[in-house]
Amino acid sequence: MPTKPKGLDDLFLDTLKDIYYAERKILKALPKMARGAQSTELKAAFEKHRDQTEGHVERLQQVFEIFGKRAQGKTCPAIDGIIEEGEEILEEFKGTPAGDAGLISAAQAVEHYEMTRYGTLKRWAEILNKPDAVKLLQQTLAEEETTDRDLTKIADSSANRKALAA
Repeated sequence: MPTKPKGLDDLFLDTLKDIYYAERKILKALPKMARGAQSTELKAAFEKHRDQTEGHVERLQQVFEIFGKRAQGKTCPAIDGIIEEGEEILEEFKGTPAGDAGLISAAQAVEHYEMTRYGTLKRWAEILNKPDAVKLLQQTLAEEETTDRDLTKIADSSANRKALAA
């Protein structure tokens, strides 16, 4: 019996596994980033986002359920690379005036990756007629966008100026 060609539902689930893996890796990275931040405002932002990320993982589990699948991750080299870059920045710039600016840049690379994934998944869920999944994915996408804006505010209000003044 020939195998059925892969379709949008398969692509959706493959991408869902990718972001599920990514969110779980991010959960592990955020406490390190919070410890490495000098600014209390940036530490708080990382801690807040860690709490939100726990919710993102839970929502993704619900999306898997909507599609009748078990929640499981699939190794994502992209997020592994982005997190590795963030760890390098943390190591190379820890305790320096540029450290927080570097951490913000690394965190925003993560946010932008997540925003592309959630935006795509949301659109595909619309096409696949899964309104409950759309709602969950939109909620997470909105939180990722807010986090990105909050990080930009911290960068603009203090971190970039401190890095420049050094």
